[in-house]
Amino acid sequence: MASLNTLRTKFGILLSIIIALALLAFILSLKTEMGFTGNDPRVGVIDGEKINYSEYYEQYEQVKSQSGMQESDEQQSAMLANATWQALITKYVLTPGFEQVGIRMTEPERMAVLSGQQYSQSLYSAFADPRTGQLNVDAISQFLAQAESNPEAARAWTQLNDQIRMESMFQKYAGLVKGGVYVNSLEVDRGVAAANNTYSGKWAGKRYSSVPDSLVEVTNGDLKAYYDSHKNMFKQTPSRTISYVVFAVDPTDADLKALEETATEVGGEFAATSEVKSFVRANRNGKVADNYVSKAQLSDEEAEALMADKMYGPVLKNNEWTMSRVVASKMAPDSIGIRHIVLPYTEDALADSLLTTLRNGADFAQTALRYSVYEATAANGGEVGIMPFSAFNGEFIDALASAKQGDIVKIASGDAIQLIQVYRADKPTKHIQVATITYPVIASDATRRNVHNMAGTFSVNAKGSSEAFADAAAEAAITPRVAQIMQGDRTVRGLEDSRELTRWAYGAEPGDLSEVFSVGKDYVIAMLTDVDNDEYASLEKVVSQVRAQVLRDKKYDYIVKSLSGTTLEEQAASLDSEVADFSDVTYETYFVNGVNALEPRLAGAITSSEKGVVSAPVKGMSGVYVFEVGDIQTSEKQTAEGERVRAQAMAESMAQQFVMPAIQQMAKIEDLRGKYF
Repeated sequence: MASLNTLRTKFGILLSIIIALALLAFILSLKTEMGFTGNDPRVGVIDGEKINYSEYYEQYEQVKSQSGMQESDEQQSAMLANATWQALITKYVLTPGFEQVGIRMTEPERMAVLSGQQYSQSLYSAFADPRTGQLNVDAISQFLAQAESNPEAARAWTQLNDQIRMESMFQKYAGLVKGGVYVNSLEVDRGVAAANNTYSGKWAGKRYSSVPDSLVEVTNGDLKAYYDSHKNMFKQTPSRTISYVVFAVDPTDADLKALEETATEVGGEFAATSEVKSFVRANRNGKVADNYVSKAQLSDEEAEALMADKMYGPVLKNNEWTMSRVVASKMAPDSIGIRHIVLPYTEDALADSLLTTLRNGADFAQTALRYSVYEATAANGGEVGIMPFSAFNGEFIDALASAKQGDIVKIASGDAIQLIQVYRADKPTKHIQVATITYPVIASDATRRNVHNMAGTFSVNAKGSSEAFADAAAEAAITPRVAQIMQGDRTVRGLEDSRELTRWAYGAEPGDLSEVFSVGKDYVIAMLTDVDNDEYASLEKVVSQVRAQVLRDKKYDYIVKSLSGTTLEEQAASLDSEVADFSDVTYETYFVNGVNALEPRLAGAITSSEKGVVSAPVKGMSGVYVFEVGDIQTSEKQTAEGERVRAQAMAESMAQQFVMPAIQQMAKIEDLRGKYF
C-alpha cells in the first residue's frame, strides 16, 4: 500500500504551510539587514511577470520539500535553485501557453491514467509495485481513502494530480511540434546524394594571409555597417565584470617544520598506545575504517608494516603526514559472490520463514523475484555479483567473513532485512581494519592571519578607482585577474566556494570594492568594473572580431578582382597559385583533403557542383578557392526510404530537443536571483 510516507520518499511533500509562512515572515522581517530596498524585492521577470522574493522563496521551500534535497553544498543548492526557477517558468509560461492553444487534460484522460490504461511517469514513481514493476491501482485507491481524513495526504494528492496534468499537456504539446516536422522529397534526394556520392578533382586558391593588410582599407563606416547587418551575432546575456586578486594562503617553511614535529610527536604516542581505537577517535584528524582490506589493497610499504602488526609512518604522502595501525584482523575470502532478497525491516517474520524455506532447498532466484522489494536486482534473481570483502561493512562483515559457498544468511541493517546467498567464496586470507591519523599540509593559523592582514592592507590601498586597484596590485606583486559573471551564474568560474563573492557582485556598482572574501583556502578581493545589461554587445566590445570579418571580406573582394581566365589553370596563374588535387569529399566533409584546411563552405560547393565545370570563386574561412570536379563516385550506402526515415527521425528529435529552449527564449526571461540566492 502506498502511504503518505511513500509519497514523501519517492515524490515529495510540501512543508507545512504554517512553517513555510512563519519562515517567510521571518525572512521578510530581515529585509533591512539583508539589504533589501523594498518590502519584497524583485528577483526576476518571466514573460512580463515580476517574480518577487517572497514568491520565489515559497516556491524554493516547496521544491526542497518535494525533492528531499538540502543545501548541503553548492551543487545541491544550485540544483534546488534551478528546479525552483523551472517551476516558476512552468507556472508563468507553459501553463498559460497551453491554455491559449487549447491543450488540456480531460477528466476521462485523468481517469485513464489513474486506472493504469495510460502511462504517467509521475503516478508510476509514486505507486509502482516493486515486485511486479506495474502500477498498483489498489494502492492508489487506498491512498485516496487515507486522503479523505488526512489533510496532508489530500494536499499531496492535489499536487500529484497537478504534475500528472502538466506531464500530459507537455506531451501533447511536444506531439504537436513533432507532428509539424516534415521532410520533403528535395531533402531526401539531397540526403541520398550526400550519403552516396564522393567527389574528387582539382583546385586552386589564395589565402587571405597572403594579402597584406595595408592593401585594403577598413573604415569606421565599414565596421558599423557590418555590425548593424550582423547584429544577431552579437546577442548576449546580461553580465557583470570584475577584476580580482587572490592572496594565496600557502604553508610557510616554519609551518612545514612545525607540522613535521607534530606528526613525529603524535606518531610516537600512537606507536606506544595499547588503546589504538580510542587514541585515534580522540584525535580530530583520526579515522577508523569501516571495512577490512587485504594485503593486495595496500601499498608495498603499508603492507610490510601493517600485515606484521607494526605501525606505518609517520610519512609525508600525497601532501599530508599519515600514520596507520591495525585495529583488528580477520580471515576472510578476498572475493564473495552473492545474491540477495531485500525486505522491509518490519517483515522480520517473513524473513525468518523465507530463510527456512531457502535453506530447505527453495529456488533463491524465484523467491527473490516474488518477494524482494529491491527491483533493481529482484528481476535478475537477486544477483548482486562478485564483490571484494573490503566492499562490506557493519553487520555484513561478521556475517560474511566465515561464510562458505552455499551458505544463506540473514542480515538486518538500517531499514531493511537482507537474505544473502553466497554462491562463491574464495580461499580465506588475512584482512585488517586500519586506523589512520593524517595531518594535511596546510598553512597555520598565524600564516592565515598574516595573509589576511596583507589582503586588508591591499583593500585600503585599492579603494577609489580602477587605477588605485591596479597600483595596489602592483605594490603587492599580485597580478589581477578578470572574470565575467553572466546573469544567472552562482559562482565565478575557476574559483571554488565563490558564491558569496558572486552575490556581492550582483549588488555592487561599478567602482565598488569588495570585502575580503574567503574563497577555498585563499582570500579574494574584487572590484566591479562593468555592468552590461544591453541585449547586444556594443561595437566597441566586439570591434576586433568585427574588424577581422570585414578585413576578410575586403581581402576576398581584392583577390576576386585579380581572378581571370576561363580554365582552372588560367585562374590559378592569375592568383599566383598552382593547381592541386582534392579527393574523398562528401557532403558531410569539413576538412577537405588536398586543401588541408577546415573549409565546410568549399566542401558544400564541391558536392553541389557538376562534373567538368569550373566553379565560381568560393569565400572560404582561410582563403578564396576555385575548383573543378573531375570524378563522382556513387555507392549504394543509402536508399531514398532509408534517408526519409533517418531525416524524419533526426528532425523530430531536434524539434523536441530545442522546444523548451525556444519557449524560454521567447518568454524573455530576466534572472536577478544572484543578489539573494
